[in-house]
Amino acid sequence: MPEKTVESLVRTVPPFRADHVGSLLRPPALLAARERHAAGDLDDAGLRAAEDAAITDVVALQESVGMRSATDGEFRRTSWHMDFIYALGGVTKTSGRVEVAMRNAAGQNNFTSAGMAVDSRVHLDEPVFASAFEYLAAQVTTATPKLTIPSPSMVYARGGRSVISSEVYPDVEEFWSDLSTAYADQLRAMYDRGCRYLQLDDTALAYLNDPTHRAQLAEKGDDPETQHLRYIRQINAAIADRPSDMYVTTHMCRGNYRSSWAAEGGYDHVAEALFGTLGVDGFFCEFDDERSGGFAPLRFVPKGKQVVLGLVTTKSGALEDPDALKRRIDEAARYVPLDQLCLSPQCGFSSTVEGNELTVDDQKRKLELIVSVAEDVWGR
Repeated sequence: MPEKTVESLVRTVPPFRADHVGSLLRPPALLAARERHAAGDLDDAGLRAAEDAAITDVVALQESVGMRSATDGEFRRTSWHMDFIYALGGVTKTSGRVEVAMRNAAGQNNFTSAGMAVDSRVHLDEPVFASAFEYLAAQVTTATPKLTIPSPSMVYARGGRSVISSEVYPDVEEFWSDLSTAYADQLRAMYDRGCRYLQLDDTALAYLNDPTHRAQLAEKGDDPETQHLRYIRQINAAIADRPSDMYVTTHMCRGNYRSSWAAEGGYDHVAEALFGTLGVDGFFCEFDDERSGGFAPLRFVPKGKQVVLGLVTTKSGALEDPDALKRRIDEAARYVPLDQLCLSPQCGFSSTVEGNELTVDDQKRKLELIVSVAEDVWGR
C-alpha cells in the first residue's frame, strides 16, 4: 500500500484534526454581569445580552485561530452537566448537596452542587439548550457549531439509585429505558435545529478506571466490574437512530474543576468494551499527564473511529512544546493509525463558571498551538 500523503489526512467532518472539548473561560464582563444578575441588579434580558456579546466574541476567536469547530464556550451555564440534568423532565433540584472530592497539587478542592431527585418519569419536555445552539449557529461563519451535553451516564452517576424514586421506578430498567428515550428525543430535536456535531461529556466512564472510585461504587450497591457496560449500553440506545450526517463524539475525563481532578488511572478497565462497542464517531481522551496512563488501551479502537488526543492541558497556562506533542502523537500512532488521530486540549478550560487557573491569553495560545501542531502533522 502506498504511504499516505499529509494532504490526504485532512478531515472535513467531525471530529476535526484540531478540536477542543467545549467550555471556555468566561470573560470578565460576563462574570461581572452574572454577579449583577445574582444580586438582582441586572434583569434576565440584560444577562442574556451580556451572554450574547461574549458568545459572539468567543466564536470569532475560535474561527480566528483556525478551529474547524466552535462552541458557545458553555457561557450560558454554571456547570457543564448539572444545568442540562436539571432541565430534564422528571429530575428535580433538591436542597441536598452533591459533593465530589477533588484535588490538585495544593491539596483538596472539592466541587459541590445542589442535589437532585428523579421523582417522576424521565422525559424531555423541550429540547435542552435549543435556543443557545440556535444563537451559536447564527454566529459561526467558517466553523461547524458543536453542542456539548452530559452523557446519559451522568444522570445516574451524580446520585445513583438512591435518588431515583422506587415508587416511580420499582424496576430500574424502566428508568434507563426512559432516560435513553429522552436523550434520543434530544438528539432528534437538535438535529432538526441544524446540529450536526454533538458531544456527550462523560466522567463516569473515566472514573471507573480508578480503583478508589470502583470501591465507592460497590459501597453504593452497584457492580464496579460491569457498570461501564451499563453506561455503554444506554448511550448506544440513545444515539442508535441518529441521522447518518449527525456526528456524535464522547469526551471522557477524570474531573475538571478549578484546575483540580477527581480520579486517576489509565483506560484499561473500560477500554475493550468502550472503544470496541460504544457507537460514537470519536473519542476525546485526556492524556496530558501520568494520571491518564499510556496509549496502549487505544489498541481496541476499531477502524472508522477517531481518537482525539487530549495532550494539551487546561489545568495550567504553561504552554507545551510542539515537538513534544508531535512525539506523543507518534507514540499513540503505534496503537491507532495516524489517520484515526486528532489533537485537542485534555478537557474544557472552564467546566464550571469559575474556570481553571490560566488566563484568556493562555487559552488562546493553547488553541493556536493545537491548530499549528495539527497542521504540521496532518496538513492544512
